[in-house]
Amino acid sequence: MSKPVSDFEFYVLRLGKTSLRAAHVLGLMGAAAGFLYGLDNALWRNWWIVAMSSGCLLMAWEIWRAPLWAVQLKGACTIGKVGLLALCYPYPQFAPYIFSFIALLSVFIAHGPSQFRHYSLWHRRVLRGKEIKG
Repeated sequence: MSKPVSDFEFYVLRLGKTSLRAAHVLGLMGAAAGFLYGLDNALWRNWWIVAMSSGCLLMAWEIWRAPLWAVQLKGACTIGKVGLLALCYPYPQFAPYIFSFIALLSVFIAHGPSQFRHYSLWHRRVLRGKEIKG
């Protein structure tokens, strides 16, 4: 069982995750122009690096905090979004549509009901926290 965090630790962790999310959204905004309008890579590469770096850090954060995240719909969909994003390389003509679909999927996952987000594909039921028994 993990020890409870102090108020200070809680706010530092919260600020850290919020900062990563803000960097991720900012990076996505810049990279969106490249995907949607087919701009030269040099114009949006740095935004792309910010988006991917912060996204990878956010995924690592979630897995470190609760490994169960990876088998819940919220984690599986995030991992799936990375897979869809990889399709933009061999199929650049579909990149704007793939990117748009990923953005819509992100909204539905982030703002969907908790029963949906916390559904475990592995356990075939809703799991919250550390309910890995049985």
